[in-house]
Amino acid sequence: MTTGSLGLRTSGSYGSLQQHQIQNGSLSLPIQTTPPLSSRKPPKMLKEKDRLFHWICKFAPRKKVGMLLLCLVSAAVFGWVLYLGKGEDALETIVQNINIQSGPIPGEKNTSETFSYQVRELEGSANATLAPPPPPPPVPPAFFTGYTLPPGNPCESFTLPPPPADKKRTGPRPCPVCYLPLEDAIALMPNAPSFSPVLRNLEYIHEDNLTKSEFGGSEFGGYPSLRQRNDSYDIRESMSVHCGFVRGVKPGRQTGFDIDDADLLEMETCQGVVVASAIFGAFDLIRQPQNISEYSQKNVCFHMFVDEETEAFLRNSSELDHNKKVGLWRIILVSQPTLLRSQAQWKGKPVGRFIVLRIQAGRIDTYKIWGLCWGLVGKKNSHNVPKLLLHRLFPNARYSLWVDAKLELVVDPIQILERFLWRKNASFAISRHYKRFDVFEEAEANKAAGKYDNASINFQIEFYKNEGLTPYSVAKLPITSDVPEGCVILREHIPISNLFTCLWFNEVDRFTSRDQISFSTVRDKIRSKTNYTINMFLDCERRNFVVQGYHRDLLEHWSAPAPPDGVHPPPPISVMDESPNKTYPGLSAGSDLSSNP
Repeated sequence: MTTGSLGLRTSGSYGSLQQHQIQNGSLSLPIQTTPPLSSRKPPKMLKEKDRLFHWICKFAPRKKVGMLLLCLVSAAVFGWVLYLGKGEDALETIVQNINIQSGPIPGEKNTSETFSYQVRELEGSANATLAPPPPPPPVPPAFFTGYTLPPGNPCESFTLPPPPADKKRTGPRPCPVCYLPLEDAIALMPNAPSFSPVLRNLEYIHEDNLTKSEFGGSEFGGYPSLRQRNDSYDIRESMSVHCGFVRGVKPGRQTGFDIDDADLLEMETCQGVVVASAIFGAFDLIRQPQNISEYSQKNVCFHMFVDEETEAFLRNSSELDHNKKVGLWRIILVSQPTLLRSQAQWKGKPVGRFIVLRIQAGRIDTYKIWGLCWGLVGKKNSHNVPKLLLHRLFPNARYSLWVDAKLELVVDPIQILERFLWRKNASFAISRHYKRFDVFEEAEANKAAGKYDNASINFQIEFYKNEGLTPYSVAKLPITSDVPEGCVILREHIPISNLFTCLWFNEVDRFTSRDQISFSTVRDKIRSKTNYTINMFLDCERRNFVVQGYHRDLLEHWSAPAPPDGVHPPPPISVMDESPNKTYPGLSAGSDLSSNP
């Protein structure tokens, strides 16, 4: 018994059979149990294999030969299956990582290369059409940390010039200020709030049942005890303090400083910069801001708070339109601020006289004007509510600029904020008093001018002295002054600056309404706990962007000059002589000047 080789032969009948089977499309296992008859002599190697096989069969039992063959066949089939499985896994890996490229079939057109080229062409055009996704925007900083102006900016070489040596003009005057162009100022507007040292969360006390146990306070601001006052200066991460509007639903509603719902909604929409002012008692005339850019006219809120008396005056003068606006100012009516004015009455006190000479058509008219020093007999002042509590009236605003009604704004507010807040990396800015730096001197000046009753001022100063108030000296540097000029306030609405104005308002509500006296006490107490600093800029810089006018009552004393009744010849040359022996026509030396009708 003989058997064939397990492999395929490439010569003789094996080669012919293999070629025939491939041509017929079928390929059988190359294992043959009966080799074909051949006239050729078996090779020597085949004889040796047959001898080895016969030798194995001779010594092994016949029953075990079948089992051995069966095991060999099973092992071969198992190995073949493993080989096929390994080949399929390798093929899948190749498919995932490379590409499938099928060879051409004989007799058919090779379309594989064409299809592959078309696919690559489509992919290339898609990649050319669809740009890669843009990188994610940079994460905004958590806090604004200031900036340095780039080289070549207009303010790089700016220095404050010395005051002009004009002996005829010795009073306060404006000085040059370098503002950036509006476009540059807008580009430098911070996109993150400034850092608030220590304080992170500030809440406000609301109480319906008010009990007055100690001195000071009001129905509007509450009656905080001295213990609560001391606790409010212990700066912590989360605090709850008195800050006006202690009663009612929300600021402006049933609080004693009531505002119409439509106006409140308008105020809540202000999310950027707010410019605010107030006129109560028709005490001032509305002064329109000048040199305001189109950007600020569209994006900055200009709000003027008035009471019923002032609103009636505006309507009678035909200044108020149907949109509740007078020029750029949006008029906000405050209804019955009785909780603030219940003990306050305006009183005029003559403090002196001055002479106004008006020259018209060669004739000199003289007017005697009595200066009226207006003060409050009581302790309440409605102006301090919007002045110090704008962050409560405009809860969504980022920055605010308070301007007294007697001032006319003449520079764009964005440029002002850039110059005095952002460039200085400050969240609160106020100008120094043009003349006084010491609180004790300021108190004496207020008493001399009759701004408040002397006993109340003395009590407040003594109270502060017992808490450690000392006169200003160079030892307080870098603090440059203890007395501000409070007619302009620039600030960012962050927790620490909001706390500062809340506590400042509480001092005004507890003691006198002269906020210049209490400013340094609040500042120094907060600074001792947080190292919080305030930018106190020069008074001449403030006068650069606001122009001071006169109160309405004073302007009404200036009667209009009589209309000219003809053309008058120019005055004689002797009138222009400054000799002390010369007098003006119609005037006698030492005469009591009176107004000409």
